[in-house]
Amino acid sequence: MASKKETVNEQITDSITQVNTKVLGDSPAMAMGSFYTAMGLAMSNANNNATASQQQASITMQAATVQGVNALGAIGSAVLGRAAEGIVEKD
Repeated sequence: MASKKETVNEQITDSITQVNTKVLGDSPAMAMGSFYTAMGLAMSNANNNATASQQQASITMQAATVQGVNALGAIGSAVLGRAAEGIVEKD
């Protein structure tokens, strides 16, 4: 078999070279776009978590305040009950 040299049209090779160059040129911009998107999502998740934590802390503080007020009210009732018992027992 005789070796036949195959040639490719120069317009085709130029076109492929231009496309490859464009892909290589766009890669850093695409990578940074993906990076910024990922960072934005991470920051929004962090903010959502912080907001949820603040809400849960507020609910816990409200519950603690209610328990404290109830305890103070119970002490007052206990004192009044003791006083009433002392008055009743005197008779």
